[in-house]
Amino acid sequence: MAPAARWGLPMPPVHARARQASYLPSHSPWVLNPPPSPSLSVRAGIEIAKQKGARYRLGPELEICGYGCWDHYHESDTLLHSLQVLAALLVSPVTQDIICDVGMPVMHRGVRYNCRVLFLNRRILLIRPKMALANEGNYQELRWFTPWSRSRQTEEYFLPRMIQEVTEQETVPFGDAVLATQDTCIGSEVCEELWTPHSPHIDMGLDGVEIFTNASGSHHVLRKAHARVDLVTMATSKNGGIYLLANQKGCDGDRLYYDGCAMVAMNGRVFAQGSQFSLADVEVLTATLDLEDVRSYRAEISSRNLAQASRVSPYPRVKVDFALSHREDVPEPLSEALEWKYHSVGEEISLGPACWLWDFLRRSQQAGFFLPLSGGIDSAATACLVYSMCHQVCEAVKDGNQDVLADVRAITSQVSYTPQDPQELCGRLLTTCYMASENSSQETSDRARELAEQIGSHHVRLSIDPAVKAVMGIFHLVTGKSPRFAAHGGSSRENVALQNIQARLRMVITYLFAQLSLWSRGAGGGLLVLGSTNVDESLLGYLTKYDCSSADINPIGGVSKTDLRTFVQFCAERFQLPALQRILAAPATAELEPLADGRVSQTDEEDMGMTYEELSVFGRLRKLAKMGPYSMFCRLLHTWAGVYTPRQVADKVKRFFATYSVNRHKAATLTPACHAENYSPDDSRFDPRPLLYRSGWPWQFRCVDTQVLQLERGQRQDLDGVD
Repeated sequence: MAPAARWGLPMPPVHARARQASYLPSHSPWVLNPPPSPSLSVRAGIEIAKQKGARYRLGPELEICGYGCWDHYHESDTLLHSLQVLAALLVSPVTQDIICDVGMPVMHRGVRYNCRVLFLNRRILLIRPKMALANEGNYQELRWFTPWSRSRQTEEYFLPRMIQEVTEQETVPFGDAVLATQDTCIGSEVCEELWTPHSPHIDMGLDGVEIFTNASGSHHVLRKAHARVDLVTMATSKNGGIYLLANQKGCDGDRLYYDGCAMVAMNGRVFAQGSQFSLADVEVLTATLDLEDVRSYRAEISSRNLAQASRVSPYPRVKVDFALSHREDVPEPLSEALEWKYHSVGEEISLGPACWLWDFLRRSQQAGFFLPLSGGIDSAATACLVYSMCHQVCEAVKDGNQDVLADVRAITSQVSYTPQDPQELCGRLLTTCYMASENSSQETSDRARELAEQIGSHHVRLSIDPAVKAVMGIFHLVTGKSPRFAAHGGSSRENVALQNIQARLRMVITYLFAQLSLWSRGAGGGLLVLGSTNVDESLLGYLTKYDCSSADINPIGGVSKTDLRTFVQFCAERFQLPALQRILAAPATAELEPLADGRVSQTDEEDMGMTYEELSVFGRLRKLAKMGPYSMFCRLLHTWAGVYTPRQVADKVKRFFATYSVNRHKAATLTPACHAENYSPDDSRFDPRPLLYRSGWPWQFRCVDTQVLQLERGQRQDLDGVD
């Protein structure tokens, strides 16, 4: 019997409550730089949900231990400590009289599963294992867990003794089942299951489930929120129902930032939207909806009722003597539908990587950041991210966030300090440094100084020429040779070596100042070194290995040059930073070759042999469209028709792949970057590729050349026919 048949009319509204928490797991969440206690973090969310009248609380995926444990999932300690936290939650008065839905790893019959544990009043109702595991890109769940493959089936799970002592249960249901409360039926999905072609909510909805929950561990990628919202609304538009999504929010101690976006949707419309980015450790989202709206919506879909719902195989139901709805004489107001508010790309960059920076800073126990500021777009964008972070910190403190205030005081080592002005805070947290050489122009120095003044960073200007001359003196002393730049008659090998020594010495000087800069100013602590290489330059390898691209973290390493320009323009307007307009108007240059009459003679795009826009196209086709040289050439023949000839397209494609393969070794040493773009070349986890290629790509390039000759021969025949 469908659970809806248990009531008469009218139906009181059901409080559909979704919790969004930003518990920030470290690699080893109980040992290395731990965030707030897992049990305290989860308890805080449950307590807030109860205060708002919720009767069901949903938390994000693997929230008890944290999603980003990686290979710590193989350790028995992770399972043990997760059970300890679960036991603490079960006995807590906060978890009484509310159905709690938490995520943790569980071992059943010697197999590890990614599970939801649903409990009420010290009794576990159901352990629901994840059935579709994410195993692409940044996700490697099949490395640690096994998917539950027995659809609509459960087994007995024998509880560990520490849990039996609390619940007085020996076994509980384990598997693919749903909860049947006094007033409705609830089914669970876990993250990836929403993204599969045949999601569980389809069959659950046909079987009478009215509330779908999704505990997610979905990381931030630029423009990804649109896909997430579309999936949730579509889940209920065809079949009706209420959908609750809770997602991790915050840095996991690695390259990912989880961007929240908790939501409550019903019948294809959104009724509550959580923030995508914030510095809060715990955020709770609630909505009040009427289940009768679901039933009337479904009643009109005759194709659902006649063709599918009446024939669906039933799910095992776990009966729960508990109701989600409140029986009140005066029903409380229902939530109104709303339009989802999306961030622009500039806003996303200003918020996501900035929040990632804050999490890294507060957990690293360092006193701030050190950034080589060159006067170009990339380092300027990195400085703007720190400035945006300072804005968010000041706003959080102004809004009364005591956790953020405590973190600021710990970072600055000032127990009575309260940040109010982002510029003043930036001066405490960010040191910028312009490292001039004889090849540097006055224009870039001025641009760096002006930006530093406007954001308030502590700015240093120094010359690296003495260090360069000292190192080259050692080389001359040993070899008797003195290399020259190409502009002075030197070979290409000499020219590259002279550029690289400047870049690498900047890295050495950067780390020296990061360690001792605060000491020299009579302050305590060290500084995290920030890198500023964008995703396009990382892809092509257009950087010096172990130069300033080698840093502690790189907040823009997952952002394209095109999007960085959009972000810098956004900051110029949002934060009123006129120095950024001069930086946007200037050509991108490394300034490692001699100046011509005091002006820059070297530009990045000339060095690369392609524009940044073209490089972004190559990156997306290589990774997202999964194209090699030949298929990329064929695609770009049509994309760039009328702009380039077939031979020009071939030359560009071959140049990209040849340069990419020659520089692949640099990808193995890239600074850990905030992941924000799906064509990132980070081979640590996201983009595993061979380290060593035959840079000539003999077979592939031969196929391209053959196709070019055929096209050119055909063009000549067409012209002959015209004559």
